[in-house]
Amino acid sequence: MLKRILATTAVLAFCALPSLAAQAHEKMAGDEMTITGQVVDLNCNTTNGASGAGHKACAQACAKAGVPLGVLSSDGTIYLPVSSKPGDPQNSKLLPFAESKVKVTGTHRFVSGLHTIEIKTVTAAT
Repeated sequence: MLKRILATTAVLAFCALPSLAAQAHEKMAGDEMTITGQVVDLNCNTTNGASGAGHKACAQACAKAGVPLGVLSSDGTIYLPVSSKPGDPQNSKLLPFAESKVKVTGTHRFVSGLHTIEIKTVTAAT
């Protein structure tokens, strides 16, 4: 009897694994939006307020070393670029615009106090 219960439990658990794995990577709903702001090095910007043309070389070096870049909008909100694909870094999309003004379109999500943007397009802003 105990063997039958253990075997049934094992079969049910095995059948549930694909469903659980799929739920772990479900895409959360978001709002399509366009933001205009400055690409900033999140580390230097949030720890010592560094930004602007004089910080461009540092921001590029930090981004190449893996420090995330973000978009600082005119209202002071920082948007962290993300991807719904696991292991898909986003710095390469913003690196050419480090410490410059950009226009970004994509999917905005606000989760646990963090504004994110899944970038669809990024262009220089005037």
